[in-house]
Amino acid sequence: MDDIVCLIPARSGSREVKNKNIIDLGGIPLLAWSVKTSLNSKKIKRTIVSTDSKKYANIAKKWGAEVPFIRPKNISRDLSDDYGYVLHCIEWLKKNNSLPNLIVHLRPTTPFRKSHIIDKAIEKFKKNKKATSLRSVHEMSETAYKSLEKKNKFLKLICNEKGNIDKSNRARQIFPKTYTPNGYVDILKVEFILKNRMLYGKKSLFFETNYVAELDNSENLKYLKYQLKNGKF
Repeated sequence: MDDIVCLIPARSGSREVKNKNIIDLGGIPLLAWSVKTSLNSKKIKRTIVSTDSKKYANIAKKWGAEVPFIRPKNISRDLSDDYGYVLHCIEWLKKNNSLPNLIVHLRPTTPFRKSHIIDKAIEKFKKNKKATSLRSVHEMSETAYKSLEKKNKFLKLICNEKGNIDKSNRARQIFPKTYTPNGYVDILKVEFILKNRMLYGKKSLFFETNYVAELDNSENLKYLKYQLKNGKF
């Protein structure tokens, strides 16, 4: 039994940035950044790319990843969720007698990672027997407790039943810190997924990282290139 498998999802057909997962970043395809991070890990045993594209598969193999299957189109659509392709990978591994204990989930859209941080997350997760998963986050620049939503034509404070937005003007230090998932690393427990038919569960372990940029639009791509040019990574 392989203890830890890295799963890198690389669907084709992105809309905001065409062919996002193979776009050139610093002279290599975007997905290759995640492949290289996984291969440099001391904890990960296998690096698998899940893609619906033979072209993407060939690129992933060139950079050292395994692509043992082509992901079905029905779980590779714009609105397809993570659960579909994660379960598809698990079922393939089970069928081929190579079911791991853990899956390290690395999204190509967060390219700038360090392998020793991934290994640190794995160590933290393996030590916590109660955790159902691990998810990386960074602190939000503005606490979510000050966030507003539009109701009809007016603004309402999300975390206030009465919706009074005056409370959003209070000092930031008064409110609890809140965090946003950042795609640096997710760790999933295979046994939990198969038993509960969900990825994270109610006890997803907190793993804080520094702020990391994600590639979701052309402005993000400019910022990532800026980071490379100025030696930020």
